[in-house]
Amino acid sequence: MTAAHLTAPDIDPSEVEYFESLAHRWWDDEGPFWPLHKLNAFRLDYVRDRLCAAFGRDPTAERPLAGLTVLDIGCGGGILSESVHALGAEVTGTEITEKNVRVAEIHAGWSGADIDYRLITADDLAATGVTFDAVLNMEVVEHVEHLPDFLASCGRLVRPGGVMVVATINRTWAAWLSAIVGAEYVLGWLPKGTHHYRKLVKPRELRDGLGSAFKVIHETGVRVNPFNRHFSFSGYKGINYMMVFQRAAAPASGAEV
Repeated sequence: MTAAHLTAPDIDPSEVEYFESLAHRWWDDEGPFWPLHKLNAFRLDYVRDRLCAAFGRDPTAERPLAGLTVLDIGCGGGILSESVHALGAEVTGTEITEKNVRVAEIHAGWSGADIDYRLITADDLAATGVTFDAVLNMEVVEHVEHLPDFLASCGRLVRPGGVMVVATINRTWAAWLSAIVGAEYVLGWLPKGTHHYRKLVKPRELRDGLGSAFKVIHETGVRVNPFNRHFSFSGYKGINYMMVFQRAAAPASGAEV
């Protein structure tokens, strides 16, 4: 199957073509995806701590996520997938670009990481009825064409009582100036055209898209220091931010609904 055969209302063909052209450089930490490599260590700690808090795990344990099933949507070349797998989780990574899947599979082979990478859309995966303890939606929602449909599909992939972690960019003028003009056109941290202002996502759009079955259990802004390229947490969510949603648990057997 080729990426051209993947079609769904929430996929923008221009996004697929753009990332295919760069897929071979995913694991070059000095290449165009170096910000993801820098960001990965920062967001991995957040994912570990939030999942441990949600599932009653010890974040200082050697493999704190052992036994948890985790879905990494839009896994790219597998940077986050491999890191979460190293924490003990059973990881599935999905992509809509065939070259990215191949990059991820090849690198996992080199690393000895047993990760299930699939060329499939969130909608098609949800249609199979599979669910996960945790779904990671990291730097993905700002690239989809029809956000409500995409979020609805992602929500179905979270088991009752499970969580979804979302990292994205707010749709504000501050974000446009910093994440697009600054990061892409002034500093050159990201290739020009990586982000489009109209696709940036406000927190309320995430809440609305996931619906009443999900509640926010944690949220934070993310600050980037342009001088030392250091990521840190911030109370300001007007540019980069992360949110953790928990799906309502299923009613106990025999309970009134």
